[in-house]
Amino acid sequence: MTILNDRLYAKSHEWIKFEDDGTAAIGISDFAQHAMGGIVFVELPEIGDLLEIGKGFAEVESVKSVADIYAPVGGMVREINEELLDSPELINKDPYGMWLVKLEAITEKGELLEAAVYEQVIETEEH
Repeated sequence: MTILNDRLYAKSHEWIKFEDDGTAAIGISDFAQHAMGGIVFVELPEIGDLLEIGKGFAEVESVKSVADIYAPVGGMVREINEELLDSPELINKDPYGMWLVKLEAITEKGELLEAAVYEQVIETEEH
């Protein structure tokens, strides 16, 4: 299971990467995509939508299940990854390269975990 040190994680298995321009990209972790299996559909919010911390903002459907994706921070959607609308399976191939949304005007941050702490969360769930 890959966990990158250049981003933060939520206990609900989303990752967030803060950019130098004040925006933040959000995606799902390698652990999450692996647990879901083959992803076949992604529903994303609209540009301009306001995400509330801890609230569902996207839906990812796999051959096994449908999962809500929760906002690890609050803010306004500046961009969605339209490539995923046509090819959602790209998340399985590159979960850390395939962000779901990019936010601007970050209003609040939740309990974000560094990579080492997130790894402990995963280990607890695997057992």
